[in-house]
Amino acid sequence: MARQRTILSLIIVFVATFLISCGGPSVATPPPTYTTAQLEKIQEYVPEIIAVRDRAQEMQRLIQTKQWIKIGNFIHGPMGEAKLNMGYVASNLLPKEQSAARKLTKNLFDHLVKIDQAAETANSQSAFSNSQAAFADLDEFLKLLPNTIRQTEES
Repeated sequence: MARQRTILSLIIVFVATFLISCGGPSVATPPPTYTTAQLEKIQEYVPEIIAVRDRAQEMQRLIQTKQWIKIGNFIHGPMGEAKLNMGYVASNLLPKEQSAARKLTKNLFDHLVKIDQAAETANSQSAFSNSQAAFADLDEFLKLLPNTIRQTEES
């Protein structure tokens, strides 16, 4: 009988320990924030992305005048640099924005490839629509940036 009480009290101790460990106070984790180093890294690349976005009219003008070689140069030059910079910025964003930023970067690349193909075949309509989509991707990407950087760049 004494042995059964010992085993029963041991089981009660284990159950009580388990219940106490599961019922502890919940610790509220603060939302993730940007470090100073991340903000500096992002700020380093954003002006170049904005400079390319601001050249959207130039790209439209090149397509309208069917200057296919200059369109190729624009895609492989400034737009290619913007895509690279978007990749650098995406790796410094918060985890929840990183996946969206990477998707937009990939979409931009896909649109650039389609513009390049349209330039090779002299297809103005395809070049124009993909150009608009590429610059829309740039705009969406810039919306993912931290508010402090967006406000700094807009002013």
